Amino acid sequence: MKAIYLVQSKPTLTNVYSPALREELAAHYGEMPILSKDELDANAESLRDTELIFSTWSMPSLTEDEIKAYFPSLKAVMYGAGSVQGFARPFLNCGVQVFSAWAANGVPVAEYTVAQIILANKGFFTNQIWCKRDRSKCGAITGGHHGNYGCCVGLIGCGMIGSMVAEMLKVYNLKVLAFDPFLSAEKAAALGVEMVSLEEMFTRCAVISNHLANNARTRGMLNYDLFSKMEPYATFINTGRGAQVVEEDLIRALIEVPTRVAVLDVTDPEPPRPDSPFYQMENVILTSHIAGSQQDEFHRMSEYMRDEAYALEEGRPTRYSVTLKMLETMA
Repeated sequence: MKAIYLVQSKPTLTNVYSPALREELAAHYGEMPILSKDELDANAESLRDTELIFSTWSMPSLTEDEIKAYFPSLKAVMYGAGSVQGFARPFLNCGVQVFSAWAANGVPVAEYTVAQIILANKGFFTNQIWCKRDRSKCGAITGGHHGNYGCCVGLIGCGMIGSMVAEMLKVYNLKVLAFDPFLSAEKAAALGVEMVSLEEMFTRCAVISNHLANNARTRGMLNYDLFSKMEPYATFINTGRGAQVVEEDLIRALIEVPTRVAVLDVTDPEPPRPDSPFYQMENVILTSHIAGSQQDEFHRMSEYMRDEAYALEEGRPTRYSVTLKMLETMA
């Protein structure tokens, strides 16, 4: 089985595929060139028997005609990153399997989210503000938070990452509520979550974390009607996508009740516009999309794709294939 790497940014690929893994793959598949889309013409003849493409962020998009012309023998694309929305459909339409390391990239997002939930319930975000402003008021401010024993936490979306968060939260004594129209009662029971409406979640929960898929149906779903229902000391966490949030509505709710907090790793646009109030609001914690894989965490994604490639080659079950139907709801 012949394999290549296909990316527009070669440094990105070498960050994700460690030297040790590239050496292992070369021993298994033979020489594997790192090619960009611009280099396909010059290598067209040698590409005709390519069966596997390994890639990651900066995977180029190809048309169906280009796929058929350059890769007539292609069986699968192993994408060592998360969302495949930018390139997958033409490959799937050509009968090429697409695999994504979305689960591997979801692990650090889930870990980050759980960390923020635990800190939020302790009143960390408001306490660090008042500890500098007027320490004498820290007790009263922190006293408005529930702590982590028996506290209500809400998860918006229980797909791959939301489910990971729910599983990780099982070690804490928390009450986890979930909103997800696609979540079955059986899976909810297995995750130990209570299924509720968004309105009930924003009313009951001390922390609400967004994990919705990014699509036309979810854009602007989180608005003032919901944010205005948040408890006075509630925290909203967004590690999903900024487009689900009507940011003007979130800002309004945070100004009206300044003890509310938003922890935003994503915004729309990203980064926020230079005149965004987020930059001046003490009760908004902004980070630059750091929840996903970083540095050594990248290697987990490429290792997932190595394992999928070996399973496919050996006829064993695979775990992370993507279908056209899945693209309708995936991030």
